[in-house]
Amino acid sequence: MKTIQKITVISITVCALAAMSGCSNMSRRDKNTAVGAGIGAVAGAVLTGGSGIGTAGGAAVGGVIGHQIGR
Repeated sequence: MKTIQKITVISITVCALAAMSGCSNMSRRDKNTAVGAGIGAVAGAVLTGGSGIGTAGGAAVGGVIGHQIGR
């Protein structure tokens, strides 16, 4: 993997973890949605080589999956 892609994936992961640390008053379902979106964004970025559309698409799909798992 290229260095820039590695930096992008690490940056997205760190930002997602930092954002989730402030979510203590969220419901379990909201937390699942946020985690799913974060994981989906990282997966989308990795699978599409850092494409913005791939990252956004991965976040959307991951968020939906995380939301449905919380049911």
